[in-house]
Amino acid sequence: MPETSVRRSLKDAFRHILAQIRAGVAQEDETFKSLDNLPELDRSELQSLAPLPDASNLAGAISNALDASRSVALSSRNVTFLVAPPFLGVRSALEHFPELRSENGAGADQWALIRPPENLLLDDQGARDWWDRQDLSRPWVIPELADFWLRHLSGLALIHELLRRVSAGGLARGLIGCSSWCWQFWSSYFEAAHLAPLTPAPMTAAMLGDWFEYLASGAGAQGVIARMADDGLYVLPTADMVDGKKRKHSGFLRDLASVSRGNPGVALAIWQQSLRAQPEDRAETENIKEPPAEGGGCARCWVVPFDQLSLPVVPQIQGDSIGLVLHALLLHDGLDASMLGLVTGIREPELGFVLARLARSDLIEQTEAGNCWKVTALGYPSIRRHLQGWGFPVDSF
Repeated sequence: MPETSVRRSLKDAFRHILAQIRAGVAQEDETFKSLDNLPELDRSELQSLAPLPDASNLAGAISNALDASRSVALSSRNVTFLVAPPFLGVRSALEHFPELRSENGAGADQWALIRPPENLLLDDQGARDWWDRQDLSRPWVIPELADFWLRHLSGLALIHELLRRVSAGGLARGLIGCSSWCWQFWSSYFEAAHLAPLTPAPMTAAMLGDWFEYLASGAGAQGVIARMADDGLYVLPTADMVDGKKRKHSGFLRDLASVSRGNPGVALAIWQQSLRAQPEDRAETENIKEPPAEGGGCARCWVVPFDQLSLPVVPQIQGDSIGLVLHALLLHDGLDASMLGLVTGIREPELGFVLARLARSDLIEQTEAGNCWKVTALGYPSIRRHLQGWGFPVDSF
């Protein structure tokens, strides 16, 4: 019957399409006109496809890099400053240093973790007394220098004294982590000190792609295939050729490296925000799978184009209160409301209104403890751009 012939023809055609896909023919038109058709990934899916890097692994990498640099060129100073922009995870990594050895050898001393006092408002004598009580005769580490000061006349003494002792020499091996914003303030404050910090290089588009693949692979259990939702071009894997076939790539990673200024923490936050799942009904209906030669055992996701991705934007309002608050949070790597009022001079209820406005805009968030405000990684590109436009001194990263 004609009906049977038509049905058989459609069935054969569908099988032929699937066979082509399994043979490696990429469906470039497999895209979505509306992001409403692309569900967001849940927490477990994000943790699988784009997890946060392991802080202990980063600690080991930093330690190895420090040992390698010391073997190449011995410095006259025994204390190293590691300066990095926000969201690189340096603070968390250095907090793991007590689990390491100061040298990669048996019997070496463990790193002593130096924490700031609860009261940062000390005079010069009080700062000297406090540092005298710290054990700097064995390897020591400060995860974040920004924790040791407040931009206030009575909040500078601890770092004054620390930098004086570092410049004088005679301390055991030390490592000081410092956010780029805190460093911008203190390096201009003590220009003659010539502290010569170590700084990480920004990540290129290729480096970001390799890093995202590494994070998704975990222990090597799976890879990830990520394609643009608008044109089907590939973002990951980054390899151009697979089994002799050329894979067309999007410029998403290039744009991501530019927007994030090569900051891996910011890039990862935007990457997580851009990922979408493949709708289950579409997957079940079409039964489309990547060919084993190209992506056997690979997780698959879609990427939202930059022009359709909503990132936080600094609100335009009269006055400089928003700029003062954001700049203070970056200088000190986070503050609670009472300390923010102290360093900015903004009083309640205005300060509360500003914090609420910035939180609603996803530019700041409270830490898990709930008592400290920090800038968000997603909001950081807009915040840095606006602070620079408003005339605030910004970091060099």
